[in-house]
Amino acid sequence: MAHFSSTGNTLGAPFLTFFARNGAFPVLASSRIHHSHACVASQRDSTLNNVPRNLTRYYGNNELHLITCSCYRRQRLLGTAQRRDLFLKVLEQVRQKYQFVVIGYVVMPEHFHLLISEPQESTPSKVMQALKLGFARRVLIQMRRRRDPVQPELFERAPQHIWQKRFYDFNIWTGRKRVEKLRYIHRNPVSRGLVTAPELWRWSSYRACAFGEAGPVTVND
Repeated sequence: MAHFSSTGNTLGAPFLTFFARNGAFPVLASSRIHHSHACVASQRDSTLNNVPRNLTRYYGNNELHLITCSCYRRQRLLGTAQRRDLFLKVLEQVRQKYQFVVIGYVVMPEHFHLLISEPQESTPSKVMQALKLGFARRVLIQMRRRRDPVQPELFERAPQHIWQKRFYDFNIWTGRKRVEKLRYIHRNPVSRGLVTAPELWRWSSYRACAFGEAGPVTVND
């Protein structure tokens, strides 16, 4: 599994402490050499209103990626605790399968943010495909199981899409930018008025980063 540290090959101090002390971006340890390349997204829909068409994604430099993805047409499809719990369960399964490091995350009612490393044997685009598809399949299966045979039209009005096709991906290559984006992620629920303090929103990595608490998704490992 890939780890970050000041030496590049072992699991060191917590990330926030590391960057506060060193102010530099550590290199992701990897057994293979990557070459920069671009993956051009071909889907038409935008994740957010400001996501451009013909988006070019840059992978291969062992940089962190801030990923933002919205529910279909900004619907509150992550609006319940059960849905957010399910999303984090799927995220942890995908993390284990593709061997990437989760630096931070937050799940909001209609979108989510992830700060992740590049996976050892794939790309963030592949990770997102697995994450979105894995969650959508489970949600749609649940909806079908709850379908009332007496009133089938109720299911017909249920959402048939869970995610916008595209997602926003911002490359992070400095320690300062990493801390800035992690702070933004954790303060998202406060900014939206969902809680009064970041530690009160249990669908984020704040408590894992700030207090070292174990959560549904393994952070910094």
